[in-house]
Amino acid sequence: MIRRQFLVASTAAVIAPRFLTAAPDAKAVQAVIDKGIAFLVSKQQANGMFGSPRAGEPGLTALILTGMLRGGKTVNDPAVAKGLKYLESKIQPDGGIYDRGLSNYTTSLAIMALAQTKDAKYNDAIAAAGKYLRTLQYGDAADVPDSDAKFGGAGYGKKGERGGGADLSNTHFFLEALMASGAARDDPAVKRAVVFLGRSQNLPGEFNTLDYAKHADAADKGGFVYNSADAADTKSPKRTAAGGLRSEGGMTYAGLKSFLYAGVSKDDPRVQAALGWIRKHYTLDENPGQAANGLFYYYHTFAKAMAALGEDQFADDKGVKHDWKKELFDKLKGMQKADGSWTNEKSKAFLESMPELATAFAVLALTYCK
Repeated sequence: MIRRQFLVASTAAVIAPRFLTAAPDAKAVQAVIDKGIAFLVSKQQANGMFGSPRAGEPGLTALILTGMLRGGKTVNDPAVAKGLKYLESKIQPDGGIYDRGLSNYTTSLAIMALAQTKDAKYNDAIAAAGKYLRTLQYGDAADVPDSDAKFGGAGYGKKGERGGGADLSNTHFFLEALMASGAARDDPAVKRAVVFLGRSQNLPGEFNTLDYAKHADAADKGGFVYNSADAADTKSPKRTAAGGLRSEGGMTYAGLKSFLYAGVSKDDPRVQAALGWIRKHYTLDENPGQAANGLFYYYHTFAKAMAALGEDQFADDKGVKHDWKKELFDKLKGMQKADGSWTNEKSKAFLESMPELATAFAVLALTYCK
């Protein structure tokens, strides 16, 4: 039977027993989630797809299904059942779950959705999709040496095609899905991904010898970057004056939760450095390093990382303790529109001005507040 280590990690079941804090009322959280799900269901198409294919199908549908299932819906819910049939229609002969491209991104999200059903009938599809994902990781077939910056990483799609270069966003989805498909923490693919994670962190030394890390500003040290290749692009807005790369909030939480999912100890210097950056930049008002860009993506990686960390109260660098679940719930509840949706009104970047995508991320983030 397929092991569901990701599901264990993502629900923080491996973390110590919870302490009583000023967590948000579970019924209040559920009411906001239900309102968001109702909006998403209203956008479901006749073929089971949710919203517009502009957000990368079947990825958006898979993301929404995961949020719905974590939010209390079951496989017997009509909208969920129709959405799952749509995902099944996108299973390709090679085991991937994709349409015309973005095969790593969409297969990863589809695995998470199918695993969240906890229905054994999807075991074979999950296993095949996990096997397909392995072919997309740099270094899996000695295609690049272990000294290459791409080693252990994955991109939007197949290696060599457009969007096939490695970046942290796609790699964290890849790793999450790989573990959902049954990969153990000592799996070679997981270990390779951890190498890539280290090289995506502004932490020069044993785990990152790439040149950009040596030029990290003090404010960026410990945080994570989207793509180390940006350092070679003199026109990249992600470069700093010193020749380093700017750390970003969404990427730092993605990196932190990936380390924790992969079994890297909380005492490890890489985890401690990430936490140090987060303590200095703790906020729910923006995506640090990106301002309003990718704000809802940020909320979802923030929630997953905090849940994996297992601290209901998180202290910032000033010693202020934050009940992050309540703070995140209050923030998202205040941003929800009357129709149940969310949208990024300050930025059109990464398609978050599309309410279906912003709402999918918001609902998923809220499921970690309960």
